[in-house]
Amino acid sequence: MRTPLLFQPITFRSVTARNRIAVAPMCQYSATDGLGSDWHVQHLGARAAGGAGIVMAEATAVSPIGRITPGCLGAYDPAHQALLARLAAVIELCGSVPAIQIAHAGRKASCHVPWEGGKPIMPQDGGWVPVAPSPIPMVAGSVDPHPLSASEVVDVVAQFAATARMAREAGFKLVEIHGAHGYLAHSFLSPISNHRNDSYGGDLAGRSRFLMEIIEAVRGEWPDDLPLWVRLSCSDYMPGGLTIEDQVEVCRRIAATGMVDLIDCSSGGVSNDQKIPSLHPGYQVPFAEAIRTQAGIATGAVGLITEATHAAEIVANGRADVVLLARGLLADPAWPLRAAKTLGVQPDLLNQYLRASL
Repeated sequence: MRTPLLFQPITFRSVTARNRIAVAPMCQYSATDGLGSDWHVQHLGARAAGGAGIVMAEATAVSPIGRITPGCLGAYDPAHQALLARLAAVIELCGSVPAIQIAHAGRKASCHVPWEGGKPIMPQDGGWVPVAPSPIPMVAGSVDPHPLSASEVVDVVAQFAATARMAREAGFKLVEIHGAHGYLAHSFLSPISNHRNDSYGGDLAGRSRFLMEIIEAVRGEWPDDLPLWVRLSCSDYMPGGLTIEDQVEVCRRIAATGMVDLIDCSSGGVSNDQKIPSLHPGYQVPFAEAIRTQAGIATGAVGLITEATHAAEIVANGRADVVLLARGLLADPAWPLRAAKTLGVQPDLLNQYLRASL
């Protein structure tokens, strides 16, 4: 029987993944001053040993104030380098492509970790003043974010480049720019959060300038033979917000640069007032399909994909090039191996785990 496309290798530039299942970046909120620990090593290593083709480290901040919480991973201090190298090494040791998402939380920064309520931490209580395109707080009653000046925007772009360089030196083989979920790059893209009237605001071209500059700067530090991905929110689910049509146009511009290899298609996050029409398995897949067909660039589908047959259908029918799983792989690190059995594929077990096939 022909191997389902989901379990056939896929190549981006010089990097080949053993299958088309990727571990989506999942924040662990378990770092100290940006520095991770053995927790991060075992978390990512387990999912690599579980058979995923690509394992992506969580949203990793480009600066201290770019962290969502004080517990978020960072790649902005030389002290972070050794742990990042361990993460890349353990992922690769277990047969997966080591990937990392680099991010700046923008106006969603300085919050408590989720299991402590997730509310903003005020500066007087040990938090910090978030930054944003415009002084519009994410949550009513929290401190107004500092609106970045044009020169400060340039500084943040340089931070993304420096973090990409650290990721390269640590041994990661794929980097993803986080431009979704209401974080800084998305907040520039969305008219809900970007009310600027300078060259970083106004129409879609102006609002996408920050993201385009990040892409160019990161590619300047990221080798030509290694893949670069971008995660986007493909809808704000709000009147006057970003639509899939807007993001198709942004992706056409991204594709035209030749710098980006895949768009990771998520949605929402710019406002707590969003109204998602329906949360169901694969509810974001149509975004991946639209961008893939209309913008001419590879896409990843993500969002409540939990069944092997569903993941296989998405890839087989050309709706996306890869599937990214979060909750399913959080619950079961060996999801890819179980999916292989479900689809009649011989699981790609590590030698040390061969007895698991009995």
